[in-house]
Amino acid sequence: MKAANQLQSEEVGAKQKALGFFEIIRPINCLMIGFGVVIGETIALNGRFTLVPALIGFLVAFFLMAATMVMNDYYDLEIDKINNPRRPIPSGLISPREALSYSFLLSAIGLVFAALTNLPGFIVAAFALGLMMYYNTRGKRTGFFGNIVVSICIALPFVYGGIVVGGLKPVLGIFSIMAFLSNLGREVAKGVMDIDGDSLKGVKTVAVLHGSSKASRIAALFFSIAVLISPIPIVFDMVSTFYLPLVAVADVGFIASSIFFVKDPSRRNAKAVKSLALIWMTVGLAAFVAGSYSI
Repeated sequence: MKAANQLQSEEVGAKQKALGFFEIIRPINCLMIGFGVVIGETIALNGRFTLVPALIGFLVAFFLMAATMVMNDYYDLEIDKINNPRRPIPSGLISPREALSYSFLLSAIGLVFAALTNLPGFIVAAFALGLMMYYNTRGKRTGFFGNIVVSICIALPFVYGGIVVGGLKPVLGIFSIMAFLSNLGREVAKGVMDIDGDSLKGVKTVAVLHGSSKASRIAALFFSIAVLISPIPIVFDMVSTFYLPLVAVADVGFIASSIFFVKDPSRRNAKAVKSLALIWMTVGLAAFVAGSYSI
């Protein structure tokens, strides 16, 4: 009986550890970045979906994002002990050494898939990985500059998708700018949520340097600029009318979230806005896809 209980306990422990390895990559973020590449490819090919390039591009983005997410948690261990103690590393589910090895493995897999695209695609993928590793090791402590670095990497998938299929278009640049601004607002809002840990560790976010109220207004400003830019593709006939209803939902969502956050720039609301922004960004991705048809 004792041996059976021990075996059952080991099985439960193994399952929890596996879940920890899954959770630490932040799968939703990885899926979004992967679909961003597929969307970029589809738009570059005038709405045509090609399975093999799409799958490879998706996997490049997925694995490289996963690697940077794990590395982020590795370097954020002390901060997460305060801000997010239930994360896999501070909770003890995954050791720092295991996380580091896992990040290197994911990076290698992502670069192998990148090598299957073309030389420009491989260079952009390696650049994005280097940029995110810089952010994790040094850039995050710079605060707002670090937010910019992260947002560049979030904006790159659309352009990257065009590069790997040889079809860069101006509309991909517009979508990249919108993604950059939306994510920059989200990163500033996240700084309000993490203000205690960031203050203790000297991370110079907008919230730490200027307070939660000003940070909420700056986040709202970036969301608003993204909303103002969103009609450009339809005005200049870069997308089909299928783009309109979905982008309208995303725009209303960003505006409502901005008002909500500015009125009450608390940590609780910052967490809510961070999650809501991810939803509106996802709706925006759907708008980009819809707009690529019947152009």
